[in-house]
Amino acid sequence: MKVFILAAGRGIRLRPLTDTLPKPLLTAGGKPLIVWHLERLAACGFKDIVINHAHLGQMIEAALGDGRRFGLVIRYSPEPPGALETAGGIARALPLLGDEPFLVVNGDISCDWDFSRARALAGRDAHLVLVDNPREHADGDFCLAGETVRYASSNLGPTLTYAGIGVFSPRFFAAVPSGAVMKMRPLLDAAIAQGVVTGEHHQGQWVDVGTPERLAELDQELSTHVSPHP
Repeated sequence: MKVFILAAGRGIRLRPLTDTLPKPLLTAGGKPLIVWHLERLAACGFKDIVINHAHLGQMIEAALGDGRRFGLVIRYSPEPPGALETAGGIARALPLLGDEPFLVVNGDISCDWDFSRARALAGRDAHLVLVDNPREHADGDFCLAGETVRYASSNLGPTLTYAGIGVFSPRFFAAVPSGAVMKMRPLLDAAIAQGVVTGEHHQGQWVDVGTPERLAELDQELSTHVSPHP
């Protein structure tokens, strides 16, 4: 199974840190955020990684290279200035990702979800990892009816937040033209309405590193007692 790491975001809320450094290269616990992912993925037996980039993307390529030092093969999917949003970025990278289901991970999160679980989810069109709502996103995104993802407004139970981790079939993005700018939510909305999106509630460690304050909190957490390794 291949892995797609989303690393093209501008990181506006993290300025001025991201004026000179792409968001996935920001450091917490002594390592760039994306390196935590790469090391965990390698430990879980993954080999083939595709990373998209836009803002200061050449810095990401220079820092990570071909992936050999992590025991990985890394390929890159460059995007134009401003990037293509999540669905657009994944659609552009499909020629690199191939015909089999793949794992998608946001490059600007920290999470101890067991990446090796992704292989058991390869039969799904779309499977989302959901977490408890953080204080900055108290209303959440979705809720779960068993394993089926429903809208947060469906009153089926507590709302949860998409963790930025999912397993997707390439056919989920088949209708997105390569080069199109498109968010993920329209695709998810259509698939949720059809009842074909599954999910699970991860109750372990998770941080969306969206502000300098949250980056500092994560740095303190990783530098003291919590490791995001499974």
